[in-house]
Amino acid sequence: MVFGWVKSSWAAVRTALTKTRDALTSKFKALVGRKVDDSLLEEIEEILYEADLGVAVIQDSINNIRLFVREHPEATVDTLLSCLEETLTHEMDRLQFQLSENSHGPTVILVIGSNGSGKTTTIAKLAHGFAAQKKTVLLAAADTFRAAAQEQLGIWAKRLQVDIIHAANMADPAAVAFDAITAATSRGVDVLLIDTAGRLENKLHLLRELEKVKKTCHKALPGSPHEILLVLDATIGQNGIEQAKSFHNSMGITGLILTKLDGSAKGGVVIAIQKQLSLPVKFVGVGESLDSLVPFDPKTFVHSMLFADDAES
Repeated sequence: MVFGWVKSSWAAVRTALTKTRDALTSKFKALVGRKVDDSLLEEIEEILYEADLGVAVIQDSINNIRLFVREHPEATVDTLLSCLEETLTHEMDRLQFQLSENSHGPTVILVIGSNGSGKTTTIAKLAHGFAAQKKTVLLAAADTFRAAAQEQLGIWAKRLQVDIIHAANMADPAAVAFDAITAATSRGVDVLLIDTAGRLENKLHLLRELEKVKKTCHKALPGSPHEILLVLDATIGQNGIEQAKSFHNSMGITGLILTKLDGSAKGGVVIAIQKQLSLPVKFVGVGESLDSLVPFDPKTFVHSMLFADDAES
């Protein structure tokens, strides 16, 4: 089963993509009226690199555009943009963007990511979103190595009026996860969100610790965690792909959450990372408010990135 997360307005996403879209549209407008030839296609390729779409996505896009031009010699820059939109959307058609739901007990969502990615605040936004769906939520503060992290999650729990499971500083994170699942099951909670210690993806011993938390979840509730979501800072661009690879190889990520999209001029990384890892972006963060975590919709995202009109899918 999947959660039917209420679709938010994409006005905030369009606003968040302003820097990316303005950079693209201004450059594409400069090409309008020119003959569609190899020189123009090379310039389009350069423009796409600046949007951080990544080598694999750009190569596929340019190949499809070249094929389109052969079949439509009268092609214009506008029609090439439409071709590009279709290509970028198609890249993500096979991915599952909705959250999995456990129909026989609590849905356990393990949230991971490096310090500074916005992980704990993102958990609060997820809790807020589930509560809006009339789901009961329990938080677990398994980041036991930073007192500030537990305190921050506790503040959010109080503000959102949801319960939280926590332990003393330096306690075993896996033990916290086990206790939280036990509590969620006994209380009949719908969703358990587990915060984990911020990890550098190149610290293998720390990744092993995350693996232990994952195994403990399965021991406490077979089949869990039902989602393993990696929170990434969109402003770091292609470096986020390397982070995601390391975490995915170790943890088997089921989805991504891209935060701080409103601060990036390289929104194309959202598409690039899905292409390279075959992992869906489940949500994008477009601001500071609790309502600023928006379920990812590939068609609307691509259109908002490429075109200046206000249409929504």
